[in-house]
Amino acid sequence: MARRVWRATITMSRFFSSDYRSLTPYTPGEQPQIRNLIKLNTNESPFPPSEKAVRAAAEAADSLHLYSDPTAKKLHEAIAKKLGVDVDEVLATNGSDEILNFAFMAFCDAAHPAAFADLTYGFYPVFAQLNGIPYTEIPLSEDFTIRVEDYIGINKTIFIANPNAPTGIFLARKEIERIVASNPDNVVLVDEAYVDFGAESCVPLIRKYDNLLVTQTFSKSRSMAGARLGFGVGSRDLIRDLNTIKYSTNPYNVNAMTMAAGIGALADEAYTKENCRQIIENREWTKRTLDSLGFVCTDSMTNFLFVKHPQIGGEAIYRALRERGILVRHFALPRIKDYNRITVSTREHMRILTEALSEIIGGNVS
Repeated sequence: MARRVWRATITMSRFFSSDYRSLTPYTPGEQPQIRNLIKLNTNESPFPPSEKAVRAAAEAADSLHLYSDPTAKKLHEAIAKKLGVDVDEVLATNGSDEILNFAFMAFCDAAHPAAFADLTYGFYPVFAQLNGIPYTEIPLSEDFTIRVEDYIGINKTIFIANPNAPTGIFLARKEIERIVASNPDNVVLVDEAYVDFGAESCVPLIRKYDNLLVTQTFSKSRSMAGARLGFGVGSRDLIRDLNTIKYSTNPYNVNAMTMAAGIGALADEAYTKENCRQIIENREWTKRTLDSLGFVCTDSMTNFLFVKHPQIGGEAIYRALRERGILVRHFALPRIKDYNRITVSTREHMRILTEALSEIIGGNVS
């Protein structure tokens, strides 16, 4: 719906390049400035960032008159230590979106077209269009799972969100490995934005496969969506390629406060793990409650649920929840128009949500 509003209201100037006139931009989740709204639409953490992250960022503010370290040395060291890789196998970026764009620029062209699922992170087709890259959207199965055979030996640069968004479904590492091994002459990027909520990372495979790039973010499990910090992990050669793009576009891509906050967050893993534990617990409680109300939920391994009701349309539920001060994410795409994506928040928020949904289905909204 937001996408339709954008296209209807934005008129390009006569100076806008013809290369981009047909570009359909990514539509971010709504960020309304409404008090007391229960906001469950953008997969943010309900918990504040670690106090160590906040303190580190505040200390870094004293040096804002200086450029941030373009090598991000201390941050890279902290990420590498956490993941058990070498410093030159890591690249920090301005959110994981930036490294995704770098990967489209570095590893895709007419001879290396992109491929990704038809229902996945909405930025993939935008990055492909932005960079003039041909791409193929591979349909998910009826149950929204990836058919691994569709990716075997396709000789394209492959992008896999794992767990996937907006479906929340996870593909086992051994299945990802089959895809990576069968496409040795193309990069396979595994986007692990939600991996910390019960899924299995592919980072341990980067030494075995030089064509594997794994990306993660601090936005979800580390409560730093507003800081914009992501990173990629891969072979030294892949990271060197990505650095070429970085230093050709924005050498100081991660600001000093964000770098410091990232280091602080990594120094407080106990806090991160406890937050993830609570979100997983709340996710499973909410899923059981929704099941009892007759909703259908995918098997999510993320900090959100992908939900539909057999008798009531997704948009009707979205609007009814909004009237009650609860914001979720609805997508108008035909295959998923009956679903809503619901961020998992505190137990209190999830209780309010499920009670509202019980009222809505009891009232038979249509």
